[in-house]
Amino acid sequence: MKAERGYPVVTVTPKGERFLKSGHVWVFDEEVTEIKGAYENGDIVDVVNAKGRYLGSGFFNGNSRIRVRVFSQNANDAFDAAFFARRLRYSFDYRKAVMGSDFCCCRLIFGEADGFPGLTVDRFGDILVTQTLSLGIERRKDVIFPLMAQILAEMGAPVKAIFERNDVAIREKEGMAQNTGFFEAPGLAADLPGTVILTENGIDYEVDYMHGQKTGFFLDQKYNRLATGRLAEGRTVLDCFTHTGAFALNCAKAGAKRVTAVDISEDAAAAARANAARNGFSNVEVLCANVFDLLTELYAKGGSPYDYIILDPPAFTKSSSTVRSAIRGYKEINLKAMKLLPRGGYLATCSCSHFMTDALFREMLRDAAADAGVSLRQIEARQQSPDHPILWNVPETDYLKFYLFQVV
Repeated sequence: MKAERGYPVVTVTPKGERFLKSGHVWVFDEEVTEIKGAYENGDIVDVVNAKGRYLGSGFFNGNSRIRVRVFSQNANDAFDAAFFARRLRYSFDYRKAVMGSDFCCCRLIFGEADGFPGLTVDRFGDILVTQTLSLGIERRKDVIFPLMAQILAEMGAPVKAIFERNDVAIREKEGMAQNTGFFEAPGLAADLPGTVILTENGIDYEVDYMHGQKTGFFLDQKYNRLATGRLAEGRTVLDCFTHTGAFALNCAKAGAKRVTAVDISEDAAAAARANAARNGFSNVEVLCANVFDLLTELYAKGGSPYDYIILDPPAFTKSSSTVRSAIRGYKEINLKAMKLLPRGGYLATCSCSHFMTDALFREMLRDAAADAGVSLRQIEARQQSPDHPILWNVPETDYLKFYLFQVV
């Protein structure tokens, strides 16, 4: 089928054709050989091969190395409000099916995995927090965002406000300015205080969706935190890089003897303390400290009082060029944790970087265990929660590695 629908037409190389036919959804700058028709950045274009055969439709942006973000491979699609409403319903129905009662606090849109390239939408009760990283979505948010509120209201999940967290540098690579603020539309509030209380795994948190990291709370670890808590009863736990204290509080709720939560940010430490107090946990201590230094100090003292260590660091690498240095950082904290733990102790460890692949992460853990002189008994290997779905043909959607071990 040839694309003759009135959209500008982008012709790609055989390499670009193979990439799209394999199921990926990006066309890179070097894969574009010709553009026919008048266009502006952010426009919808049809992508064809050298013979004019239709491969898909997507958002074009000459500012970005990703020239086209494909979101449809159906030449019969009309990209009107009804199309986007249909896509939103697919996404929301999926979350309701896989998250059950956790539908109230989950990721509603996960970019390319839901056919909305560059768009993230997290739901915290009646507040939606968005992050828009593609110009094509930016130009259509006046259609998409009100539809989100309308469809959720029809599902019995009314929306009070939509807050945009567009304070990320990658927007500038797409030719967009950074900004934050409430999305203004009829029926949506634009003057709320910026915090909300959510309940996850039976624990209450105050989420600062205006100023907190990313959208204010990391929903992808929801079930990993629950799994970590199942091992915590009667144990002395060290939760490293605690952020809002979520892993620590899951362990405290599960009956840990004592939990020490550590973060280098005083704001994060204060939030973790407040969340511990909010839930009445008296067995949680929160420290503001550098985790690398703390682990070194504990080892220098000849050991630690902890028999369970949790490592949930930020992404040490956000590009393929820095993977090797990231591996050194991951190995350092895991090696120190393995040395500190007694035989029979437990280790929860993870990486949230797509570029730190599962194979690289496992190799790092094997090397760290060998250098620490310990063996690892795997309890569980886990990934991100299902509201962050993984498309097998789009490896960028597969990013979170999470392991539970006993050190033997």
